[in-house]
Amino acid sequence: MLGERLKKLRTERKLTQDELGKKINVTKVSISGYENGNRSPDTETLQKIADTFHVTTDYLLGRSDNPERTADEEFQAFANDPDMERWYRQLPDSDEEDLRKLRQMWDIIKSDNKNK
Repeated sequence: MLGERLKKLRTERKLTQDELGKKINVTKVSISGYENGNRSPDTETLQKIADTFHVTTDYLLGRSDNPERTADEEFQAFANDPDMERWYRQLPDSDEEDLRKLRQMWDIIKSDNKNK
């Protein structure tokens, strides 16, 4: 199940195995192995794949046919991104107008991702 869904998501987004591998820090050979069912990603890599494609790990593993993440899952993926940690820590110091603008930008980003 993982292999089929991973390949479908990757080809829908017009990514090569090499390009996806670079995004999640694994080799092209690893991606090929995941897609062919010869290898299984570790938990961290599985989460990176889910985050890259904005789907749940349950969807990738075939435990759910719904690829959509809940709002809480979306937020956790965002909050757990080490590149965002410093920025995220500054949020409580932001005024309400800045937070409103940020919410609008986030909605635009989510909408763009769904249209890809």
